[in-house]
Amino acid sequence: MKFISDIMFWISNGLLIPVIVGLLILFVIAVLMLGGLFGSRQHYRRRISTYGKLFDQIKTQGTDALHQKLTEAAGATPFERVALSLFTANEAERNFIVGSYELELERRLSSSKILTKFGPILGLMGTLIPMGPALVGLSTGDISSMAYNMQVAFATTVMGMFASGVGYLALQVIRSYNHKDLLWMDYLNDALTHEQKKTL
Repeated sequence: MKFISDIMFWISNGLLIPVIVGLLILFVIAVLMLGGLFGSRQHYRRRISTYGKLFDQIKTQGTDALHQKLTEAAGATPFERVALSLFTANEAERNFIVGSYELELERRLSSSKILTKFGPILGLMGTLIPMGPALVGLSTGDISSMAYNMQVAFATTVMGMFASGVGYLALQVIRSYNHKDLLWMDYLNDALTHEQKKTL
């Protein structure tokens, strides 16, 4: 039994370096994601100010003004490119385009999901792995070794929770932006379908 325990102890200690490397990677991704959130907010606010009134006017004035604005934008952003393509597609094609756009938006959330899930996992592993050597150091009276391992344990916990927190924040914020875009896409799709039926 002691032999098996020693093997497990060695394996767990060997995982510490990969865990720390993983946490460093997640930390870098989290910092970059914080900067990306600011850019996403700026794009979202510009989209709201540019197209909010045009979508509100669809019910009373139709889609002509929106079509003209999207044509002027010439597909500068994925939202504008997809919205413009709806005007030249039939009903089945529009449903496919909107569905594909939804899948693409969900795929862009993969980094946030990874941070949210793997941040706590790696943080917990980085906390528990040094605890073994720390307890060994405590039992042998090696206080400096115990202090070092506890320092590693606390540092990995903080990094894991930071990455997870940033990932969760980004996930909620970007998902709310995506929901607004999809709401507009569905509304435009239905409006174009209604206009086509009126012309028949």
